[in-house]
Amino acid sequence: MKDEIFFEFDDLQAILRFGHGKLTDTCFLLLNVADVAAARQWLSAAPVTRAVTAQPQPETALQIAFSVEGLRALEMKESIIKGFSDEFISGMSGDESRSRRLGDVGSNAPEHWDWGGEPGRAPHVLLLLYAGKGGIEFWKKTVMDPLFSKAFRQLHILPTDDIGSIEPFGFADGLSQPAIDWQYLQSTDLHERDSFSNWVAPGEFVLGYPNEYGLYTSRPLIDPRIDRLAARLPNAAEDPSFKDLGRNGSYLVIRQLHQDVPGFWQFVDRMTGSDPEKREQLAARMVGRQRSGSPLAPLAARDIPGILQKDRDNHFTYELDPRGYRCPLGAHLRRVNPRTGDFPTRVTGLVSRLLKTFGFGLKRPDEDLIASTRFHRLLRRGRPYGPLLSPEDAVKPDAPAAERGLQFISLGASISRQFEFVQNAWSMSSTFGGVQQERDPLIGIRQPLRHGEATDFFNQTDPKGPMQKTCCLPQFVTVRGGGYFFMPGLRALQYIAAAPMTEGD
Repeated sequence: MKDEIFFEFDDLQAILRFGHGKLTDTCFLLLNVADVAAARQWLSAAPVTRAVTAQPQPETALQIAFSVEGLRALEMKESIIKGFSDEFISGMSGDESRSRRLGDVGSNAPEHWDWGGEPGRAPHVLLLLYAGKGGIEFWKKTVMDPLFSKAFRQLHILPTDDIGSIEPFGFADGLSQPAIDWQYLQSTDLHERDSFSNWVAPGEFVLGYPNEYGLYTSRPLIDPRIDRLAARLPNAAEDPSFKDLGRNGSYLVIRQLHQDVPGFWQFVDRMTGSDPEKREQLAARMVGRQRSGSPLAPLAARDIPGILQKDRDNHFTYELDPRGYRCPLGAHLRRVNPRTGDFPTRVTGLVSRLLKTFGFGLKRPDEDLIASTRFHRLLRRGRPYGPLLSPEDAVKPDAPAAERGLQFISLGASISRQFEFVQNAWSMSSTFGGVQQERDPLIGIRQPLRHGEATDFFNQTDPKGPMQKTCCLPQFVTVRGGGYFFMPGLRALQYIAAAPMTEGD
């Protein structure tokens, strides 16, 4: 196939192409390097799953990623590490300003995390194990052989559970994922791409390839005349005289998010007078979808033949609901993926583009330009944890307390422009899309603004009357840990596992 020739899928870790959805059992391990030589030896033969199409499908999978501390523990040269992006080097919890932008303040602050909260002391290695039903323990024992036990020290096992195709609050999950345009069949020119498309350039997720700007994101390029071990790496596309450590890899963001399921459903129950129908309606409007997965925004593909139901539920934009009458402007779904193009709706020519770009002719605050979604997509690969609790049981006063939540994982070629932008500018912003004094109703924090204005509102526009305001929202999601990792291509993994690479070698 043309795309398999162009993209060396045998050099990509499989999670970049597949979600391993049929491998229901998982085990996510956070490790530190205990013995460098043993770690290199184990890594050189690690059974990492590649992104090739296999028949029959594999019964197990293994993926691996490294923090900057992990690369240093494996004695990678600082001159090479400097080539990674600044946010990867700094780390998720390594900057007070970053923590504030991400909403990692108050109960979310890194000092309260179970893991990853100490600046400069992130886990070295993230190991993701997948298996079919009932097979994870055997796979884990196979992977964690005597050499593995000598090489690494286990810090944490992140909990995961199979609760089906929903997330812990009870809503269908995984419906909206970007489609990677592996063959670059779609133009990235803004004059040809002024409307929303779910197809995204591979360079938005895979390092070493052109992104939606037609550019390459930060990763280490190595001069093979200076570093003899770099000969095994692929050439850098923009300068073939250098070897590319990042090519076919990606930056991986992981956050452990505790979800207060009883708290969420008991809140919406109180706000709706314990009316089951109204309770469902308010919860759906906070999320932006019904629990079944059907979006509140008008669908665009209801009558198109051949479209699967799951695709129908993802084939829409907000052009037919500009004021948020159907799906509120501040709903979770609308924030994390506004489905915007390069220009606002109803822009049809050069003059109207210029007027909108400079902010003229705006009739409503939400007409202002929300950044084009194609530059800020996330490839999500997370898994839930904790026992399933239905909304009907969650509203009961004696609803069982338990640890429930999501091991959120996203992949991207730019941590700052993708994960951090979505988190800061869209989810945690109190002015997204023209809304005021509210953050994401599902995952947002409720800290007051700098001058004391409250942010614990959820506003709903009403075509028949004044704005409907729901106030005093509690915080439903709390961060328990997190980190930034580099997930290398297979050849890059061999380079990392090679002989000592300290300065002077």
